[in-house]
Amino acid sequence: MPETMTVMVQTSPESNTDTQDVHISATAARASRMWAVVFAACAGQFLVVLDVSVVNTALPSMRTDLGLSAVGLQWVVNAYSIAFAGFMLLGGRAGDLFGRKRMFLVGLGLVTAASLAGGLAQEGWQLLAARAGQGLGAAVLSPSTLALLTSAVPEGAARARAIATWTAVGAGGGAAGGLVGGVLTDSLSWRWTLLINVPIGALVMVLGALWLTESRAGNGRRLDLPGAVLVTGGLATFAYGIVQTEQKGWTAPATLVLLAAGLTLLGAFLAVEARAKAPLMPLKLFRVRSVSAANAAMFTNGSAMFCMWFFMTLYAQNVLDYSPLAAGLALMPSSVSVIVGSKLAPRLMPVLGARNVAVLGALVAAAGFAWQSTMDAQGSYVTDILLPGILMMLGGGLAATPLAALATAGAAPGDAGLVSGLINTSRTMGGALGLAVLSTVAAARTGGATDPEALTAGYALAFRTGTGVLLGGVVLMLLWMPAADRSTDGRPSKG
Repeated sequence: MPETMTVMVQTSPESNTDTQDVHISATAARASRMWAVVFAACAGQFLVVLDVSVVNTALPSMRTDLGLSAVGLQWVVNAYSIAFAGFMLLGGRAGDLFGRKRMFLVGLGLVTAASLAGGLAQEGWQLLAARAGQGLGAAVLSPSTLALLTSAVPEGAARARAIATWTAVGAGGGAAGGLVGGVLTDSLSWRWTLLINVPIGALVMVLGALWLTESRAGNGRRLDLPGAVLVTGGLATFAYGIVQTEQKGWTAPATLVLLAAGLTLLGAFLAVEARAKAPLMPLKLFRVRSVSAANAAMFTNGSAMFCMWFFMTLYAQNVLDYSPLAAGLALMPSSVSVIVGSKLAPRLMPVLGARNVAVLGALVAAAGFAWQSTMDAQGSYVTDILLPGILMMLGGGLAATPLAALATAGAAPGDAGLVSGLINTSRTMGGALGLAVLSTVAAARTGGATDPEALTAGYALAFRTGTGVLLGGVVLMLLWMPAADRSTDGRPSKG
């Protein structure tokens, strides 16, 4: 038999050290790349949320300059929100099919161009069209930010921290929007609340082009354009019908026709999706309880939380006579508290579970809404803005992070953009419809009067209604959302 020979290769300590150094360097490079993606994604989301909040303190100035009606003023917010929510599913799927980096840059370009057009608007309809253009760009941009983040960061504690950072930075856009909007409106003009996005958008586009790497999961699929048209038309029509209730009432024929048409279009969308070979929104996603329950909870919470900025700004300026700058500064502490809540949530999720943290956040927010509903026309800053605002936004931050984690956990790589678009759609459409409903509630209570007492009564009723909505969301989460384990990422237990 041939003799078997064993060859021993001796490696020097120096070569082992070199190998370890290379491994450490590669690991550090991957970590640096991962957090560069997180930074770029968060910067894009910051701009999206900034576009929502930056106009709040400028609304009275816009109304005076362009002669907007009360309904037109509401549509400065709703035009953005409805376009944002209506096209979000399409934007998310486009990122999956055509590339998330590409859609990130395309969406950012649309937002920047529309901001320029809005800042130069001379008529009310031009401003509303520009706001809708901003919403369209945000619908393409925002799903890509979360999809890029979840694709770059593996599931677990790291992803929970990354999502918390994404949520906190988005909330930071709300904080910066109130302050920046006040400063720009007071010192320059309301137009600069839109024009400020132009240099920010250009900078983020450069960073995204340099730092992001392309990812997609097309597999030869095509966009579901019929589904996109139906869901966008349905959401927009239904929301417009709700806005009409402020002037015409809930039982007016014009209102009922719009509401029925919106529901019909949404029903047709579901029918098309059930039969489409490559649906815009595969209905099987909703068979996963964590996904369906998290989206329902995000819709419910968003319908109340989104309105906080709108009514608090109007209360500060129309009732307490704050300037736009003072109103922005007054809301800064509450804006910071939502960042604190977003960053605190990942620390609590391994201990309490994601569902329980979301429930806790909704309860804290409901307590803040209930407190805010006790405001009066001679209110003080500390008890009528500062403390209830901190509670509302702290709770909102605590709830948003676990809900986003639950809604995106376990998503297939090819559906990352779609799932990201879905959770953003739920939150934004909830906010748009919530604003329409609560504005109608406030207007009905005010009865057309413009004195501080009447306005305060309307705003207070809106906050009381929001309290009930948030408590309803708590019941929904407890009954529907699966119990979560206490792992590092707070994902639902299997089985």
